[in-house]
Amino acid sequence: MIADLTGATGDVGAPYNEGMLAYVDWRNENGGVADREIEAISNDYAYEVPQAEQLYKQYVNDGVVAIQGWGTGDTEALHTKVADDELPFMSGSFAESLTDPEEAPYNFVVAPTYSDQMRVALNWIAEDSGGGAEVAVFHHDSPFGQAPVADGEAWVSEEGLDLGYQAYAMPGGQQNYVGLLSQAQSQGAEYIVIQNVASPAAQVAKDIAAQNLDMKIVCLNWCGNELFIDTAGADVAEGHMLVQPFAPITAEKDGHEEMIAYLEEQGEDPASKGTSWVQGWMVMHVMAEGMEKAAEDGEITGPAIREALETMGAIDTGGVIGEGNIEFSADSHRGSTSTGIYTAEGGEMVEVEAGATP
Repeated sequence: MIADLTGATGDVGAPYNEGMLAYVDWRNENGGVADREIEAISNDYAYEVPQAEQLYKQYVNDGVVAIQGWGTGDTEALHTKVADDELPFMSGSFAESLTDPEEAPYNFVVAPTYSDQMRVALNWIAEDSGGGAEVAVFHHDSPFGQAPVADGEAWVSEEGLDLGYQAYAMPGGQQNYVGLLSQAQSQGAEYIVIQNVASPAAQVAKDIAAQNLDMKIVCLNWCGNELFIDTAGADVAEGHMLVQPFAPITAEKDGHEEMIAYLEEQGEDPASKGTSWVQGWMVMHVMAEGMEKAAEDGEITGPAIREALETMGAIDTGGVIGEGNIEFSADSHRGSTSTGIYTAEGGEMVEVEAGATP
């Protein structure tokens, strides 16, 4: 596991990593994979690509059979090495470039891509606005942030959506985003799609409220969570929208039952775990199911896990991811195109639609 515990995306990276480790603990308590325990080696790379590359070399030397990574920059930087070393690689990145087996044969994207989430967001905006609207896209200034921007612009054109569309990079370390909002105001933006983590998105919400602007935020995956609501404050977050492929525990899907039972056994309150924790648990679940299938067919090796994931059919997530099933093939490593849409209401994530697709 290559984890961001202390870097720029640590606010969601740390609980994601915690969720993965919790799943490994739960799985090992319940027979592991083919009666063998998963040994999870986890280290912080602090969102620094060179450190991720160093950890990757260390893991290859350690003889690992699969990698759980994190960011888009490091995942894309490693995809050629991963292919050469035949190591299945999942991560917290849902960049669309990682779904093509010809380009990234050992990368698997469990949830809808950032681009699919952007398409869903733009479809929702087009419907919600009841006509033409201006959309500003605020994004993290990185490969992660940029991943869905061009695809969103193309979608507006392809679908003939009556939407204006302009993207703005969000500089790091800002006390506020008043200047960026001023640019969006000049555009006439009524909707702000945010491709970033929770903390800066929450600051945008605070700035919108402080200036009494008539703008609605639509957060994609990594700010579409409880942390955004809690950091902004319930009143400030109220009414903003969240495109979130992974259902929060409060949504009470069938796939949450094992998580809840595990947490209660550990003496922890399930309500204290946000969607980032759920994501880590579920991505590790999908990888482990691939390992289990590989074991049934023979050895647990990187190529065997890849073949298992491509041929085993649907992996049931009990409604936690979009419509519930994840399925890869030899032609596509895009596990799902369906995502939940939520609104912030009374300090909670309230489901608006369970399985929205582009």
